[in-house]
Amino acid sequence: MNVINVKKRINLYNPCHFLATGFGSGMFPWMPGTIGSLVAIPSWYLLVLLPWHLYFLAVLFSFFLGVYFCHQTAQDMRIHDHCCIVWDEFVGLWITLIALPVNDWRWVLSGFFLFRLLDTWKPWPICWFDRKVYGGIGIMLDDVIAGGIAAILLYSIGYLLNNRGAFFTSVIF
Repeated sequence: MNVINVKKRINLYNPCHFLATGFGSGMFPWMPGTIGSLVAIPSWYLLVLLPWHLYFLAVLFSFFLGVYFCHQTAQDMRIHDHCCIVWDEFVGLWITLIALPVNDWRWVLSGFFLFRLLDTWKPWPICWFDRKVYGGIGIMLDDVIAGGIAAILLYSIGYLLNNRGAFFTSVIF
């Protein structure tokens, strides 16, 4: 079945479809996951205004909401995790950006690229969840894990860069 016929099953007036496609950004014909991740950045700027515990709760709520409407949209399309379903990229990127050492556009860009690299490459354990877990939870979970790994890497890089002077000083003296 070609992509055009599948995309005809999407109704952006349906709230599940609208949110699952990242406000329609997943309908972009080229690299919908990357476009969806880019569209997630402005909404992240709103989330980052929240205190950290509310940010965490908003991301957690978005995950559970995503499990439902990504599952519904995949069922309506009759295809598991079609590329136009990008809400999982939104949540995965928001998880990555939790770990920003500094709220600076260069760190946001680094987080974006790190998340996209892991989400596209799918190293273990991401690939295991991508292949073995189905339904809405499967659609969401591989991106959540990619976001978590990217967050750990991003935080570690920031920590090493910020503390390298203290590290080298303690090793030398």
